[in-house]
Parts: sequence; C-alpha cells; structure tokens
Amino acid sequence: MPTWLTTIVLLTCSNIFMTFAWYYHLKFKTWSMLVAILASWGIAFFEYVLQVPANRIGYTMFTLGQLKIMQEIITICVFAAFAWLYMGKALTWNYAYAGLCMVGAAWFIFRDTA
Repeated sequence: MPTWLTTIVLLTCSNIFMTFAWYYHLKFKTWSMLVAILASWGIAFFEYVLQVPANRIGYTMFTLGQLKIMQEIITICVFAAFAWLYMGKALTWNYAYAGLCMVGAAWFIFRDTA
C-alpha cells in the first residue's frame, strides 16, 4: 500500500476510536464518571496504537502541518458520521461549511508541495 494511503487509512481508523473514546459514553447517563473515564481510556488505547504509526509513517512523506490538517479533515468526516449514525443527530449545513473551511486549510498547507 502506498505511504500516503497507509497514512490516511491509519488516521481514519484511529479517529474512529478517538471519536468513540470522547463521545460514546454520552449515551450512558447512568454511568458514573469513573466508569466513563475508564471506558474512554480503554478505547483511546486503540486510537494511539493506530495514531502513532500513522504519524511516523506519514512523516516520511508529509510535513507536520500536512499531517495535522489531514487528521482534522478526517476528524470532521468521522465526527459527522458518528453524530448522525450513532448519536442520531441531524447533519446541518454547518458541517458542510466546516468542511469547506478544512478544504481551504488543506489548500494552504499543501500548496507549496504541488
């Protein structure tokens, strides 16, 4: 698999774990804070197992800024899917506007390498 694709796949998978670690517990209002924290930490472990290799592999090809912007774009996409599919929240135009801002950020951070 090409380096760029490996990086994107690992970042996407790590963001899925990250999103669940941060927001999964919100559906379980009866959980104590300690249970929510421990569940989140348990899920976040797998995020790091994927995030660290994603950044190490990606840094052989991308700049630090490019890695960060890629991660943010993936995060907004994963979060929108999570909010809609898991939390049952409506996707508003604000998600599209945020995505457009991310496209602008990507353009600025990648333009010097084209």
